[in-house]
Amino acid sequence: MAIMVWVSIDVNVNVMHSMHCRELRPRGCLLCETDPAARSTTMANTYTISDLAKEFDLTTRAIRFYEDMGLLQPERTGPAGRNRVYSARDRTRLRLTLRAKRLGLSLTEAKEIIDLYDSPRDTGVQLRKFLDVLVVHRKQLEEQMADLQANLEEVQEHENEARALLLKVEKQK
Repeated sequence: MAIMVWVSIDVNVNVMHSMHCRELRPRGCLLCETDPAARSTTMANTYTISDLAKEFDLTTRAIRFYEDMGLLQPERTGPAGRNRVYSARDRTRLRLTLRAKRLGLSLTEAKEIIDLYDSPRDTGVQLRKFLDVLVVHRKQLEEQMADLQANLEEVQEHENEARALLLKVEKQK
């Protein structure tokens, strides 16, 4: 499913995303997490930093950090460009960034993958990059799991030794 999410979104123009919603998820899009009727109005909207913060349960500082990392590129309006106006593209990029974080990817890895959608359309390149990142991440998780398993076994050994010693102490009384 994660690959479908990355492949089915197009942040330049929402052509692939629309096709995804219409053909693959007729009852609603997992990416949009909205029903098809609501999706068409959502894509045309703009958002303030507060709107996005509320919607994604983030602080405005976190959103500004993602902007500093180059993940979001809001328009600047008002005096001296103090007001940020986020597009549907920014909203989608934020959603993908948060999904990448849930997968355990770094923000740099997330940006590399998301930025591929701004390049000429070549799904093969996008999928290869995504797979490369996932393979590395999976290996890291497997190594961490092996370390945890070794730690658990060591704790179990100490626990068994402590129980045996406790039995000896209690028998001596």
